[in-house]
Amino acid sequence: MNDIKGMKDLTVGDEGKLVVQFTIPMIIDNVLQQSYQIVNSIIVGRFIGDSALAAVGASFPIIFLLISLVVGIANGSTIIVAQLYGAKNFEKINKAIDTLNIFMFFASLILSFIGIYFAHDIFVLLNLPKEVIPSATLYLQVYLWGLIGLFGFHSASAILRGMGDSKTPLYIQLASIVLNIILDLILIIGFKMGVEGAAIATIVAQGGTFFFTVIYLNKTNSKVRFKLFNLQWDKQMFKQSVRIGLPSGLQQSFVALGMMALIWIVDQYGTNVVAAYSVASRIDMFASIPAMTFSYGLSTFVGQNIGAGKWERTRKGFHKTLWITTVMSVALALIIGLFSHAIMTAFTRNIVVINVGSQYLQIVASFYVLFSLMFVIQGILRGAGDTLVPMFITLFALWGVRIPAAYVLSHYFGIVGIWWSIPTGWVVGMLLAWVWYLKGNWKSKSIIN
Repeated sequence: MNDIKGMKDLTVGDEGKLVVQFTIPMIIDNVLQQSYQIVNSIIVGRFIGDSALAAVGASFPIIFLLISLVVGIANGSTIIVAQLYGAKNFEKINKAIDTLNIFMFFASLILSFIGIYFAHDIFVLLNLPKEVIPSATLYLQVYLWGLIGLFGFHSASAILRGMGDSKTPLYIQLASIVLNIILDLILIIGFKMGVEGAAIATIVAQGGTFFFTVIYLNKTNSKVRFKLFNLQWDKQMFKQSVRIGLPSGLQQSFVALGMMALIWIVDQYGTNVVAAYSVASRIDMFASIPAMTFSYGLSTFVGQNIGAGKWERTRKGFHKTLWITTVMSVALALIIGLFSHAIMTAFTRNIVVINVGSQYLQIVASFYVLFSLMFVIQGILRGAGDTLVPMFITLFALWGVRIPAAYVLSHYFGIVGIWWSIPTGWVVGMLLAWVWYLKGNWKSKSIIN
């Protein structure tokens, strides 16, 4: 029934099956991305050292902060495209694509300049150990030269996923990750380039990913075009993207700031603890992939069905997604909790780093089910276009609960108090999201009348 290659209509068929079929490629995509980050950390930790491992890990929250607002608006475009695709309005879809591309281009230029210019000052402000700051600054500055490629791929992926195509971004991302790892091995081990080599490998791979995604989209689809020139700016479309995407972007920005605040607290415990947190948080991010990805997959499912006026299907899809993610979260919690020490050993031989990281994973993994519930509930809200309330819920759970708890508990229980603050924030966030879902106000936020 689709005349656009690779796109999937989510408004007909079994709800749970459709959500799974659409989401699985996205999960594999995210697993591959995080797998690369883990492999990258192993290469950096084994062949450069714990200081370099801490440097790369400390750069991640800053990179996340710089891109999260923009990527949030791109995700807002995913919801718009999903609802327009459900209504089969291809003229407006093309306007949304042009508008998003113009925004992403200028945003990448501005944020690259800010990040490169202030990199050193940011790490000083975060109280990063002095021996780590030079490597962290170098890695971040080189990485940000490739921001335009990263933004471009996020833009193209948002468009494809909004129209139900979650497989193409996966295939292209797989090729990019393989290239990234090969370049890592060549530049870090072969040419001894250190953290600079790791950053160069990443930006080359990201640029290639964007390039091939654009080629694929334009060669396989006749009704939807991804242009690099002669773009048309649609003010109303941008306003809608901002209305839906800005809260999610702000939410992620404040999450990134929260991560930086957490690192500021962790930094006071020295390089070993920073390295342990860098590795353990990567593993934690890896474990969060199913819940987060099913949340975004559910958002697209909900967007298309609301665009088609099928509200009962959104409820069924939501309930089935809750069951699926709960089972997956329990399995991941058991695996990571039981094998945390062995997992940490793959990254470093430093017993202090291994023990501290293992402690983090055992505490946090015990609460993965609550994290999963929180994200899936937010997924149905975002799919309907209600992104403002989830933003406030996340901000309160993070800045009103997690960060204060980390600061206070660390004074009484040391580093373990910081680890316990993370699930504390999840509990509050899940409860607030559930209450808002039950109220039902989110049902009035659709852009399709």
